[in-house]
Amino acid sequence: MSLNQQHRTMVRMLGVALVASVAFSGCATYKDDFARIDSRLDSIDSRVQGAAQSAESANQSAQQANRRLDALEGRVQQIESAPRRVPRG
Repeated sequence: MSLNQQHRTMVRMLGVALVASVAFSGCATYKDDFARIDSRLDSIDSRVQGAAQSAESANQSAQQANRRLDALEGRVQQIESAPRRVPRG
């Protein structure tokens, strides 16, 4: 192999190595970007789960309050419909 061919081969190998290093460095930034996005999505998912639990708790409290109001409504109607008592004295 002549010196000229060795230079060409060396230049080709360096070119391939350079292209490969640029390609792999691009992948590393994509990995970092995806890791950041995944982290943000996990954080958002956690907050959504917390909000869903709070909403469920509020819903249960509201249902319990409605049941208590329904029970009181019957008693109020019973008292209002009862004949008036005449005061003593």
